[in-house]
Amino acid sequence: MQINTRRAPRGARRRARTRSSWCPRAHRVKRRPGFVVLGTSNMSEVKSRKKSGPKGAPAEPGKRSEGGKSPEARCAGGGGWADPRTGLSLLSLGTCLGLAWFVFQQSEKFAKVENQYQLLKIEANEFQGLQSKISLISEKLESTESILQEATSSMSLVTQFEQEVSSLQSIMHDIQNSEEMLIQKMQSLNEKFQNVTDFWKRSLEEMNVNTDVFKSESKRIRSQVTVQINSAEQGIKLLTERLKDLEDSTLRNIRTVKRQEEEDLLRVEEQLGSDTKAVEKLEEEQHALFAKDEELTNKLSNYEPKVEECKTHLPTIESAIRSVLRVSQDLIGTEKKMEDLTIQMFNMEDDMLKAVSEIMDMQKTLEGIQYDNSILKMQNELDVLKGKVHDFMVYSGTREKGTLEEYNLENKGVDSDF
Repeated sequence: MQINTRRAPRGARRRARTRSSWCPRAHRVKRRPGFVVLGTSNMSEVKSRKKSGPKGAPAEPGKRSEGGKSPEARCAGGGGWADPRTGLSLLSLGTCLGLAWFVFQQSEKFAKVENQYQLLKIEANEFQGLQSKISLISEKLESTESILQEATSSMSLVTQFEQEVSSLQSIMHDIQNSEEMLIQKMQSLNEKFQNVTDFWKRSLEEMNVNTDVFKSESKRIRSQVTVQINSAEQGIKLLTERLKDLEDSTLRNIRTVKRQEEEDLLRVEEQLGSDTKAVEKLEEEQHALFAKDEELTNKLSNYEPKVEECKTHLPTIESAIRSVLRVSQDLIGTEKKMEDLTIQMFNMEDDMLKAVSEIMDMQKTLEGIQYDNSILKMQNELDVLKGKVHDFMVYSGTREKGTLEEYNLENKGVDSDF
């Protein structure tokens, strides 16, 4: 290093003065974050680095832009989803920050206590200086006592010396009192400092224990949360599969029910057609019987002169009339039964419409069901509805069979009467 021996201009001198006023010593330089104080021996290395620095400098802003991204930006680019793991990590970070803040406050308090301790050390040094002065004064007093013993002849001097001695004694008492006070203060400060150090150590131990406990709890909670998430995902998969199976089964059941309803309607319509045909036949037979009755009455009117001859045949005629009356009564009963059958058919249609409406409601409820615990309720409701539909179909089949059997029996009885 070559040192310039030329005098600097006035502006440079003023700047040097201002710099020297701001930092009076070379060793007490305030270091800013991000800067390093270099000595005279490292200036050549700095110059060589400055020369070779711009070649590799353009690659650093990209790195800084990539490395300077906050975790929040990365999380935002990654999808913005929040799960219990991130929540637990944030809680642990918050606790760590709180503990760091507490440690920072305690460090500030500890620094204050250290400053007070240094002040007490300075006062102790001053007190030692006072003790040295007191020792000097005691030596002077001893010398004065020797002088007083030598100069007993002069009373005036003795009186003056006595006054001085009394004043010195009072000063000594004051100094001793001040020493005792300072000793008491030093003892109290030492006790306080020990208490603070003990409390600081305890707090550090507690903080370390708490951090260990928090870490273990966070690990345990993370493991539990991962297990619960995996079980929940498996349950969701099983529920989706069950829902798909339920949807397929419900569609199949609805199709089968519709087919059964259509078949039942066709059967009922066929039965109604056959019943109407039978009723028409009975009406035709009734008209034929009425015509025969009229013809018979006409013949009876024509055969009045032969009535007396036919009196012997009266019981047979009465039995025939009774049979005709029975047939007429049976026809009236069949008409009533036909009316009952029509009423039953209307009731059947109403029941079928109700069943169709219930099936539509069931479809709507199935469409409105979500992936919840209501799947079991839905299954129970489906089982209940299936049971109701089955009971209704059985009841309708039994009613139709009973009505058909009654109608067949009545037709057989009428045929036997004829």
